[in-house]
Amino acid sequence: MKMSKMSRPQPSSRNAWRCLGFDPGIAITGYGVIERRAGSTSCLAYGVIRTSQKMPLTERLKILHHEAMAIIAKYQPEIIGLETLIFAKNVKTGIVVGEARGVLLLAIASAKIELIELTPLQVKQALTSYGRAEKHQVQYMVKQVLKLKTIPRPDDAADALAVALAAEQMRGAGRQI
Repeated sequence: MKMSKMSRPQPSSRNAWRCLGFDPGIAITGYGVIERRAGSTSCLAYGVIRTSQKMPLTERLKILHHEAMAIIAKYQPEIIGLETLIFAKNVKTGIVVGEARGVLLLAIASAKIELIELTPLQVKQALTSYGRAEKHQVQYMVKQVLKLKTIPRPDDAADALAVALAAEQMRGAGRQI
């Protein structure tokens, strides 16, 4: 698992709250942590959880669950945004990503944290006001809203930050992106 240099593991205070976003996948799951404080949203951390294709699926899912639980414990978010699965052209891939999503759902339920599930269309709509926006447009908005110097890499991490921002907006954080 890669963590960015922006990591600040202390729990949020009464005047701030955190949102963790997940972009699920079996090979790469993106995560992004944002914090809302004093009317402003900032990026605390982002990265990816990687699993090797050479490992059995059960081991990959176990690693994903363990790492997701560690991220949740480290950042102690008040809410978690999770992107829903859209039907893939490749049914086998869709099933495996669904299994990865299930492991993330289990981690979230075990931590007893509020879950906001978002479709890719809802994420795009929240960040760009256009549900059919292209990936690069969403990533640009992530960079702008969070005042980052560059677009987070890999794409899965940027996508997870987009999910977190959309979940923040859906929760009613008192502002529009």
